[in-house]
Formats: sequence, C-alpha cells, structure tokens
Amino acid sequence: MKASRIAAAGAAAGIAVLALSAPAFAHVTVQPEGTAAKGGYAVVNFKVPNERDDASTTKLEVNFPTDHPLASVMPEPLPGWKIEVTKSRLDKPLEMHGEKITEAVTKVTWTADGKGIEPGYFEKFPLSVGQLPEDTDQLVFKALQTYSNKEVVRWIEVPQKGKEEPDNPAPVLELSAASEDGHHGSAADEDSDAKSAEKASAHTAASDSASSDGTDTTARVLGIVGIVVGAAGVAYGVLAGRRRTTA
Repeated sequence: MKASRIAAAGAAAGIAVLALSAPAFAHVTVQPEGTAAKGGYAVVNFKVPNERDDASTTKLEVNFPTDHPLASVMPEPLPGWKIEVTKSRLDKPLEMHGEKITEAVTKVTWTADGKGIEPGYFEKFPLSVGQLPEDTDQLVFKALQTYSNKEVVRWIEVPQKGKEEPDNPAPVLELSAASEDGHHGSAADEDSDAKSAEKASAHTAASDSASSDGTDTTARVLGIVGIVVGAAGVAYGVLAGRRRTTA
C-alpha cells in the first residue's frame, strides 16, 4: 500500500510539473537558420505549436516592428497555406543599395486552406528578411494565432530583461554582430560560398580520381612486366637445368 501511494504521488507530481511547464515551451517563437547578423539578410522560421486538444491552428498573423522596418520580406511557399504580405507606407524612407524605399512589409498572414496545424503537431513558417538593422540587438514580432474554434491567442507581450517571462510573450529575433571584415552573412553570399566550395570539392575529387586512375594503370603495367620477367626467368632456369642434365 505504501509503495502504491508513493507511486501515485509521484505520478501526480509529474503531471503537475508537465502542466506547469507546458506554456514555457508552447509559445510562438522565431529562430534564424544559421545566424541573423546586423546589416545582413537571414532566413527565419516562426515555429507555431498547437496548444489545444480540441482545435487546429488555422491562421497565423505576424506583425513586423515599425521602429525597425524591413524593406525585403519574402515568404517561402508552404503547402496547405495561403500567404498574404501586407505593406505600408513608411513615415521615414529607408535607403537600400542606393535606392530610397518608401514602403515596407508590416504584416504577413498565413491562412490554412486545409486542416491547418492539428492537435499534437507544430509547423514552421519560413521567411527571408533583410536588411536587418544595425542599431538594435533584437527585433520583436507580435503574433496572433487563430484556432478552428475561433479562439485567438495574442503573442504580443514584450519580454523584459530581469523580469519573469510574460504569459503570452511575443517572438523575439536576436541579432548577432556583423563580422569585422564587414561581411554580414547574407543568405545569397552563403549560398554562393557553398556552391563554390562544392565545385572546388568536385574538382579535387575529379583530380584525385584521375590521379588514382593513373597510379592504378602504372601499377598494372609494372605488375605485368614483373610477371613476364618472372616467367622468362623460370623458363631460362628450366632450360639451363636440362642442358646440365644432358651434358
């Protein structure tokens, strides 16, 4: 009886811990693929878990910061979702690549045209963004998550350093410092570097293959010559032995 009570108490405590900790890992969050360097471009993923057991997530709205507007925002096609990009006119134009930008993306909305995110699942919503600001360490994106039962969860509370995490924290993208050589780690540059490295690797592999083939050919020729010389030596020995016997 005592052992069963202890087991039951332990199970209850475990369930309580899971119930209390569930909100801590079920928030809508944003993470870069690689790094998000100041002044550069990045691909970021908004990770959206389904927190309900009886409803699916059917809509996600991500609002972009107006104090640090991003001139370039491109969503990646996502099967099962309709994507809408909303742009607004800027109070203060931005300058990018020598051109003045008078409007920027202020919201991206994903609406499910199927089942959406069902209970027990999560989904990532990727975006290519830039040029990232150089005068801040983070970007705050306020998000609204809509369920099939019409419930809306507003992930809009800005986390404050030194304070407890709010109940519905907004997704925060941490920005890393640009490299000392001025390279901002753009996705295009990384792809170019990766392709160059791939070509170099392929060229090296081809050279190694050619060298290996040449070495194999030389070894085969030397092996055949050795066999011929060996056979000739044996034949000479046999003939010499016969001559001695005859003499």
